[in-house]
Amino acid sequence: MQWTSILAIYFLVWVMTAFVMLPFGVRTHDELGIEKIPGQADSAPANFRPGRLMLRATFIAAGLTALYLANYEYGWIGPDDLDLIGFASQD
Repeated sequence: MQWTSILAIYFLVWVMTAFVMLPFGVRTHDELGIEKIPGQADSAPANFRPGRLMLRATFIAAGLTALYLANYEYGWIGPDDLDLIGFASQD
């Protein structure tokens, strides 16, 4: 596999990981006991830390990409293993 393909896969996994992780660990002003600004939404986060989110997404995406590449190289799980309804066996 070319390094540009690996980089593209890593980027896609990183973006998906970051979006999945967005709601975890974020607290609202009410949960932290902080006064809200007038006009602020009740669900607005009070402790959003984008740097920490990006760091976590970086490590998780690196691990998931490594697992994907290992599976690509060694073929642990193939398309036939994921065929749950028997579609591939119909010729």
